[in-house]
Order: sequence, then structure tokens, then C-alpha cells
Amino acid sequence: MKTPDIQFPPGVKPRFGDTPDEVALELAQAVSDFLRKRLAEAERVSLVVSGGSTPLPFFTALSRKELDWSRVDVLLADERWVDETDSASNTRLVKESLLQHKATAAHFLSLKQAGATPADGLDAAKAELAGLLLPLDVVILGMGNDGHTASLFPDAEELSHAMDPECRDIVAAMTPASQPQKRITLTRPALCSARFIALHFRGTDKLDTLKKALGAPDDVMAMPIRAFLKPDLQVFWSP
Repeated sequence: MKTPDIQFPPGVKPRFGDTPDEVALELAQAVSDFLRKRLAEAERVSLVVSGGSTPLPFFTALSRKELDWSRVDVLLADERWVDETDSASNTRLVKESLLQHKATAAHFLSLKQAGATPADGLDAAKAELAGLLLPLDVVILGMGNDGHTASLFPDAEELSHAMDPECRDIVAAMTPASQPQKRITLTRPALCSARFIALHFRGTDKLDTLKKALGAPDDVMAMPIRAFLKPDLQVFWSP
């Protein structure tokens, strides 16, 4: 495959492949290698993943990796405020696709808690994550065509709080007008401070979105993904 012509900022590492499966296998290897190294240094490690269809082959590949999964805390970067039985639930997706095979021993931390709205369940979500060791170890992000990542949507009225570099909350409630469901998300500081951050996406439309984001890197509120286009980010993409 001819590598797409993109000028990345210094330190951003593109890892492009010919197929989604090829890229998923490479990402799973990179993540498992990093977690294995961290497990040799720390009592527990954390793995933050994103939902949607793109990470499914990555989840399958990673679930079969030899790790001490009993010492791995798994959580989502964000979640729709829906019941786990709902087809839109990323919690359900992770349990059915990642927490399988060898990864059944992992400890899942749920952002979705009781309450009619994310605001109602925010304290419970914070309590769920209270024992999580920071900084996070591995964060795998996705990206929407509007430049959002996690549930950091440009049209959410709560965005300025969740994107504040000084925000002390690990999670925030989000109500983007463009989305049918209310959301809960990890905040920018929690995500940005991770030891290993990867952006995983596919398709030429998303590649065009990335090019647009790179064109005005400082306007992070218009396209929140821009906040993560920094040194040591690894970009995993396939057509």
C-alpha cells in the first residue's frame, strides 16, 4: 500500500496497513507488549478502549494474548447512557468481544451506572474509578468525522469543562446535541496523560478528517482530537 501523504507533527508515529485485520493485529501486539512490560513494574495496569465497529478485530486479537489479565483494569474511554442490554451499549460490546478467551480474567470498570442521566450517575462513576491508578497505562482512541474523540464532542455544552487541561475530574457528563444519546466520558487530562496512546481508525473519510485536524492544530475545541496529536501518539490506520 502506498503510504498516505500526511505531514505529522514531530514524534507522532504513523503505523498504516493494507487491511483492518492487519492493523488490528499490529495494534494488539503493540498493546500487549506494552502491558506486559508495565506488569513487570506495577501491581496493576489499566487499559482504556473505545467502542464502535473499528476495534472489533483488535479486541479479538488482544483477548488471545498471554498476559496476567487478572491484574488488568479495563474501561471505556466513553459510554452512551443506555442499558447494557441496548445494542448501542459499548459496555456490552467490550464484554462480548474483548473480555473473552484469556482476557476473561480482566477486571472491568463500568462508566455506566444507575441513574436516569449521566449527571445523575456521575458520582457513582467516579466511585467506580476511585481505585484506578493514574496515570493510565494504555489508551486507545477512535475519531469521528467531526473531529470528536471519546465523547468529547464539539457541540456538547460541557466540552469546555471536559477539555480543560486543569480539569480534576476523571469523568464528565456530556450531552452533545448531534447525538441521540447522552454520554459519559473520560476527560482530556485523564486521557492525555496516559503512558501509551494510540489513535485507531479506518477509511479515507477519517483520513480526510485527520488531515483537517492537522491543518489547525491549536483549535482543539473545534476538533477535540487535536489535543491528542502530540509526540508519542501512535496512529493505526487502514483503508
